[in-house]
Amino acid sequence: MSTYADLHTHTFFSDGTQSPQEVVQEAAAKGLCCVSITDHDSLEAIVPALAAAKAAGIECLPGIELSSEYEGKEIHVLGYGFDFQQKELRGYLEDVRELRRQRMKAMVQRLHDLGISSIEWSDIKTERPSTSLGRPHLAAVLVQKGIVKNMTQAFDQYLAEGAPAYVSKPKFSPFAAIDLIKKAGGAAVLAHPMLNQKDEIIPRLVGHGLDGLEVYYPGCSHSIRQHYEGLAKKHKLLMTGGSDAHGDMKPHTFVGKVKIPYTLVEELKARLQK
Repeated sequence: MSTYADLHTHTFFSDGTQSPQEVVQEAAAKGLCCVSITDHDSLEAIVPALAAAKAAGIECLPGIELSSEYEGKEIHVLGYGFDFQQKELRGYLEDVRELRRQRMKAMVQRLHDLGISSIEWSDIKTERPSTSLGRPHLAAVLVQKGIVKNMTQAFDQYLAEGAPAYVSKPKFSPFAAIDLIKKAGGAAVLAHPMLNQKDEIIPRLVGHGLDGLEVYYPGCSHSIRQHYEGLAKKHKLLMTGGSDAHGDMKPHTFVGKVKIPYTLVEELKARLQK
């Protein structure tokens, strides 16, 4: 077995298509020694993933990806190694779950207003066992119903920000996300900063307790990786990375497509012990 890890994967408990067991089994099959499932605003995959990892003989680091917004830009904050039974974190996620449900219902109504009456709320909530509904679930239904040809068209035509069926998320700042992770004893890492393109917020997040940057991410050039390695070193931040695998939802990536040396996991775990 190699000494590599993938610290960014998703299951069908958020917007992936694989079960926690399938993600862990794929990680083991790829020779990884450690995997983290970081579902969006959901903890449901952690317990089955830990059991599957024990059976597979690999390590599973508890993780999550919290959604937030800064100056109109969506910012995701990854959390690692936290107490996933902590009441404040679980209470917040239950509130988010309900807000996500209400948002999806509002988007279905927008589609009805556009004359697309064949989609119902029940089509989305029964599609997968997700407890963290998002636009990809609605996009998948649009494809299945033959309203659009693919997920890209679903977003471009109906669901992207500014599109006619889009409904914005309730506002939650990345600073609050960091607080939530840290209070639960975890390490907070800024997810895929190369996608956010908000590097100017990094010093402020560092001042608020940010622990790391997700430096290694699918599709990034060597120069982009070097840029974020430089920022991480400048601000004394941990460096993490992963595939952002979503199963069939994102066919361009898969578990283990991006893997990091286990030494970076050890540095993350050392930070958690401080």
